Formats: sequence, C-alpha cells, structure tokens
Amino acid sequence: MTRNYQSTLSTRKRKKIDATPFDGIKTPPRQNIFLLPLMWLACFFKTRKYRLKISKEGMKGIKPPFLLLGSHHSFMDFYVTPLALFPRRANYISELEGFECFGEWIYRQAGCLGTRKFISDFALVRNIQKVISRGDIMVIYPEARYSNVGTNSSLTLSIAKLAKLLNVPVVTLVMNGNHIQSPIWNLTPRKEARLSARLKCVLLPQQMKQMSAVQILGVLQKELTYDDYAYQRERKIAIKYKKRAEGLHMPLYQCRECGKEFCMDSKGEKLFCKNCGAVFSMDEYGMLSSSKKDGEPCTNAPKTLTIPEYYEWERECVKAQIQEGRYSFAQKVRVEALPNSKNFIALGKGFLVHKEEGFYLTFTEYMQENPKTLFFASRATPSVHTEYDYRGQGQCVTLSTSTCTYFLFPLEEEFNATKIQFAAEYLFERNCILG
Repeated sequence: MTRNYQSTLSTRKRKKIDATPFDGIKTPPRQNIFLLPLMWLACFFKTRKYRLKISKEGMKGIKPPFLLLGSHHSFMDFYVTPLALFPRRANYISELEGFECFGEWIYRQAGCLGTRKFISDFALVRNIQKVISRGDIMVIYPEARYSNVGTNSSLTLSIAKLAKLLNVPVVTLVMNGNHIQSPIWNLTPRKEARLSARLKCVLLPQQMKQMSAVQILGVLQKELTYDDYAYQRERKIAIKYKKRAEGLHMPLYQCRECGKEFCMDSKGEKLFCKNCGAVFSMDEYGMLSSSKKDGEPCTNAPKTLTIPEYYEWERECVKAQIQEGRYSFAQKVRVEALPNSKNFIALGKGFLVHKEEGFYLTFTEYMQENPKTLFFASRATPSVHTEYDYRGQGQCVTLSTSTCTYFLFPLEEEFNATKIQFAAEYLFERNCILG
C-alpha cells in the first residue's frame, strides 16, 4: 500500500461510516448568486497564465434556457466553462466523487447535480428538466470522463434523446489545450500550454423536431470532435517540460514494435518497451519518434506517429482479440464503495471478471457476511470510468449501480484500465448492433 492509502484508511477508521445512498431526487438549487463572483474570479486567475481565448459562433439571440454540451479534457474544463458562460449562471452534472471530495453543500451551491457514470438515471433526467423549466442553462460533459490522450470519446444515443426531449437550443463548448496543460496520466501543469474555447449553437428546437435521435447524435459527435495534440502542433505550442512523457505508458500500454502488452514504461521524454527495448521519444510538440535501443530503426513501428494514432491502434488490437475469442479478464481487485457524497467504504478483496456478456463483480458488501456477485451487462455499459492514479492509489476502473459506485483497484499484474475501457466500449457497441 502507498502511504497515501494507509493514511486514508486510518482516517476512515476514526470516522463513522455512513452507507446511506445519495439523494438524487432532491431538486438542485440555482448557483448561489453570492458565490458566483468568487467562482468567476478563481476561474480567471486559474486560466490567466494560459492566455485563454474564447470565441462564439451562432450565439446571437441565444438566451437561457439551453443545453450546453462540453468537451471533457481535464479539471481545467471546470474553470473554462464558467468564463465561457459569463455573466450567466448554470447548473452542472457532477459525479459523486466530486461531492465527496469538496463537500455536498459547496457542490450544491455551485449548482451541481450528482449522478453516477454510465448508468440510466431517471431522477437525473427529471432534475435536468427542472433546471430547463426554470429558465437556466444545463451543462453536461457527455463523454463523462477526462480524455486519455487528448481526443474525444464516442457519444451515446441517450444524449441525443435528451436534447430532443428538452426542446431547447443545444450549444457546444469545444475546448482545446486543457489536456496538454495537464494530461490525466501526468497531472503536472505544463506552463507553456495555451487554451482556447469555442461556444457554438449547433441545433435549434425547430431543427430537432424534423430530425431523428440518430441524426442529432451525428451532429453532436461531429461538433464535439477534437484532438489536443493536433491543436498543439498547429499552434506550435512547445512543451519543454523534461518529464513530459512520464506516465504515458498507462494509456499506451502495448508495444507498437513487438506487440506485447503491459510491458511499457516511461521516463523523462521517453516511452519504452521493457520486452524488446523499443523507444518512443516524445518531442516538444507531442510527436513520437520510434527507434530500437541501439538507435536503429524499428521494424514494425512507424518512424513517427502521434499519441492518438498509437492509442487507436491499441483499440483495434483489443477489438481483434474479442472478435477472435482471445480476450479474457479475471483478476482479484480491491473494492472501495462510494454510496453517497459523504464517504468511501473499504470492502476488501473482490474478484472482477469481464466476458462478452458483461462484467461480474464478486465481493462482500458492507455489514454483510456472505459474498455476492453483481452483473453489469455489456449492452447497458457504454464504457467504464478509468483512472491512472486515483488519489495516489494507482490505476482503477469504476462500475456503478443506481445506489453505489465501486472503485476497483488491481491486486494482480497485467491490469490496465485503458484496455478494460476499450473492451467495454467495443462490447457495448457490438451488443447494441446485434440487438
């Protein structure tokens, strides 16, 4: 165990554990008008050094209520969005871990609606409708997870159905540079990063009345497509941070040269394979250059490639494993439960299995003596939330029911959150196609 985790455990032993489920039905308040100036001031100072530039397109005459869908790169998103909406206030959807970390009272005063990731939440939909009916802005980050490598995730049909149901203008906020400034795999801020954001009205109610949910989804997916590394190269933003590649082995876990999984590591400006010795050097503009450890050219890996290209190659490898019947995952995990906004509950060891039909999680619930198994069907699991160093405890994935979120940390080797995510996304897609 890490020192951070041991400290967390000792703190929890002193606290009284509360297993009461989160009250998701409670109507979210409007943003506290007295806190707003402080929020805007904090956002201004957090983004100032990165020279944030905000542009608007098609926003003339667009007033609340409307639905805002934002790209999701990093924690910086939460500083950029209020400035893009200034001087208007809004409500935001947030995962419960934010409530637990910062406190439920402050999160509710900031206008947040609590939910769990990648589940059907009908109470949340009703609260979203309440926000819109009282004339406010509803902000959603539909990817529901920070970007692993600065590119967008696929959206699900549910967000298009929600847009059609609300019958208000749909506005997108596409941000750039936020991932470059602090990538999820190495949170050290890059001082050279430059931020930009574009607020754009993409759909009006009268347009959506003539469109199917699938057509709306196509528009939203196109508008919320981004690539932070392409943005970095286009703007010639040189990141001189000497450890800029450290942590990159977590999203890029498979060697592009020899194909072996879980053998990658990183140090300084280099990503390298511990199996074959291939080296991928990351330059100041985010490009990777491959070579063998003796400096000779690689045989299989391209001479140069982008981080998103490497990432998507891994995704295709996972798809091939599933199609050929070679994919399997069954490992012991440490289970932490988050039933509410008050506390995590350590549940000890569990066992996680991932098959074509879905996830099976076996563990012993809090205050219970006998283990139980929860099933998370592939057709109902569009993705999983991935973390590379969650609160200093290392990699994890999360699975949620309507009443609890389970954080699953590895207890064995060859666990990679990105690979599990790829498999979950493809199995969801395949199960939906097959019906």
